[in-house]
Amino acid sequence: MSYLVRLERQAERDLRRPPPPVLRAVDAELTAMANNPSPPGTLKLRGREGEGWRIRVGRYRILYRVDDGAKVVSV
Repeated sequence: MSYLVRLERQAERDLRRPPPPVLRAVDAELTAMANNPSPPGTLKLRGREGEGWRIRVGRYRILYRVDDGAKVVSV
């Protein structure tokens, strides 16, 4: 079961800032999400963003939503 990982415009902008080693780690995590959108270490967001999830990559966090019906992960 493969998911489509879709980057929102803000996520694309945010990915211009980190150094190359962090970008490689984030890219590896996003690629892995295509096969498993809930890897170990994933936490459900609380509050206003309660429908989403987050996972840490070093000092950074990837915030995303999963649509199981459409098989899409929106970052």
